[in-house]
Amino acid sequence: MSANIWFFGTGHFAARCLREIARAYPPALVVTAPPSVAGRGLKTKPSPVEEAALELGLPLRHSQSVNRDEELKATFAATPPEAILVIDFGQKIGEPWLNSPRCGCINIHPSLLPLYRGAAPVQRAVLDGAAETGVTLFRLVVKMDAGPVWQQARVAISENETAGELFDRLAVLGSSLFVGHFEELRAQQAQLTPQDDSAATVAPKIDKAETRLDPAKSASVVHNLVRGLQPAPGAYFIFRGKRVKTLATRRSDVSAEAGTLFERDGAPFLACGEGSVELVSVQPEGKKPMGGSAWLKGIRLEKGEMIDRA
Repeated sequence: MSANIWFFGTGHFAARCLREIARAYPPALVVTAPPSVAGRGLKTKPSPVEEAALELGLPLRHSQSVNRDEELKATFAATPPEAILVIDFGQKIGEPWLNSPRCGCINIHPSLLPLYRGAAPVQRAVLDGAAETGVTLFRLVVKMDAGPVWQQARVAISENETAGELFDRLAVLGSSLFVGHFEELRAQQAQLTPQDDSAATVAPKIDKAETRLDPAKSASVVHNLVRGLQPAPGAYFIFRGKRVKTLATRRSDVSAEAGTLFERDGAPFLACGEGSVELVSVQPEGKKPMGGSAWLKGIRLEKGEMIDRA
């Protein structure tokens, strides 16, 4: 299908949405952040959206700040798009972008707005142990994630689902909603419903201080932290003075003194304030990811040994 749509995005969630939406509505222009400099070699790394746009052969433009990008504004004035999709972009959107496109600026947000407004809606839902979440398509306004809702769909969150897995599902679902309903938006037949600000909750960015496991918490809380921070930034604990990134866990009713590492049937377990978690997959400091059983064999665990406390 043919439509003059622009796409503003940067991260992995946006890249997955771009790949899905481009099958039906290839954007006329993709705008993303310039490549970042990272790693010991200070190599430049393109954004996930740039990688997706290049794979798809889509017109691409870098912009550090779209609100101050006069060349981009000139292109916009010459050939205004019908709509701008702004997804996982990392820049605050102002004028002329907010209100000049005929169909507005549309965002795909991975939560059931007004719940979980903010930078980390999927991670926060998993950390909270929420049984369900969803995806919302809404029109951008100046206030963050507060615009009127266009489309919304719910999904259940499984007990062991990670934030990364949930992100992927919501990107596909949100993209499908956009593709399936865009024509009604073009025809000015879409119904947009104002959000109830009094019901809003906030999902702030994950702080580094939150990523260390606290064995005094229940096994459910520890398990939710591990899956909520997977694949990034990842949860960890300190053992024998070294960091052990915890990639996957399973809850267990077996109990011991909180913070104790113990073995059951060849697998390592960490005792929590209530119950314990099996360490299914870990990444010891300076090493590659490995199964918990392989890690257990290598450390020669002593009886009653505990992880390091803060």
